[in-house]
Amino acid sequence: MATAIVGANWGDEGKGKMTDLLARDADIVVRFQGGANAGHTIVNDKGRFALHLLPSGCFNPDVLNVIGPGVALDVRALEKELRGLHDSGVEPRLAVSWRAQVLLDVHKRLDALEEARLGKASFGSTRSGIAPFYADKFSKIGFQVCELFHLDAMRDRIALFCDRKNPLLTGIYGQPPLDPAAVREELAQLAEIVRPYAADTNQILHEAIRDGKRILLEGQLGTLKDPDHGIYPMVTSSSPLAGYASIGAGIPPYEIKDVVTVVKAYSSAVGAGPFVSEIFGDEAEELRRRGGDKGEYGATTGRPRRVGWFDLPATRYGCEMQGATEIALTLVDALGYLDEVPVCVAYEIDGRRVDRFPPSPWLASAKPIIEKFPGWKCAIRGARDWNALPEAARNYVLWIEEHLGVPVTFFSTGPGRDDVILRGKRAAK
Repeated sequence: MATAIVGANWGDEGKGKMTDLLARDADIVVRFQGGANAGHTIVNDKGRFALHLLPSGCFNPDVLNVIGPGVALDVRALEKELRGLHDSGVEPRLAVSWRAQVLLDVHKRLDALEEARLGKASFGSTRSGIAPFYADKFSKIGFQVCELFHLDAMRDRIALFCDRKNPLLTGIYGQPPLDPAAVREELAQLAEIVRPYAADTNQILHEAIRDGKRILLEGQLGTLKDPDHGIYPMVTSSSPLAGYASIGAGIPPYEIKDVVTVVKAYSSAVGAGPFVSEIFGDEAEELRRRGGDKGEYGATTGRPRRVGWFDLPATRYGCEMQGATEIALTLVDALGYLDEVPVCVAYEIDGRRVDRFPPSPWLASAKPIIEKFPGWKCAIRGARDWNALPEAARNYVLWIEEHLGVPVTFFSTGPGRDDVILRGKRAAK
């Protein structure tokens, strides 16, 4: 049986915390897509951590953590993460899919060069090489982990890779060409780093399913960053939807029984693109300062996130596309300073009210229709009892639950693993 943990919006909703929490009752946690371009922040009894590639189950010693074939595997970033965990006394059990493809230095170079070339029209990329990596994967010129151990047979493939990259490097960006010998040496170095973890994860997962083990499927980013269903072209290059989890992990789709969709009590985003409920100036900085464990700053880049009020059309759409069966609501505690809590309940586009989340061209001219709810004007961080919460806070959660049409079964009241209130079927367990 598998449970997917995914994001409803732009990402940064708190998926790492929820995976860390649920991993206590899991046997395997699988990261199924994305790369080191976004991070999951986790706060537990071992400290505060920002994971970028490692699954968020790595703090539970009995859990096997799997990096699936859908991941953009930056081997050196993985090595750095493992070293950092080791220094903190954490030794995760890890298996990396033979079929995962490796991200190379040239992918990062091309990402940075293209962002610089685009200037003000750039996508706000983290310059982690994600788009060039996935372009190569789907152009069928990338390198799988299993191929790193057979480089003597890869001479022609390496030459083809360089032949495809060099016109870009020399002709568009004015950079030196790739040397096939240097690429081969890079691949050989990556092979030695990843060798202890490389495994047939398809077999591992299918045997786990046969044995009735519990699997968590951890996604990166959220619905609005999906390349097909998100705010195109300001999207990522792999699908963060639960529907992709079976592909990116390598399990049958019917094994996914629950989709825990993480929803933030306000909105935040990184990168460029339309953001209808966005706020600015001192109002934004106050919310940014109070949000999250260390404020609303990217776990990978450290750059300030754009922030805004809860966006009902976007979040309802996000839950629908994820196929949410339950919601984990996070960061309600950050709103306790407000006299009134604004919510974007619909959009105004060309003078008419729009309740559904539209495609990208209409978002550019959309204006938020705001309603305000009474604030609770007190701190609720760390609360563990639903009934002890201020009525206004409970009403805010219940309004979100009603209008999303999905039960809120997890209500996070702080960054720590145990700062959570269980509701509904989760409270009954």
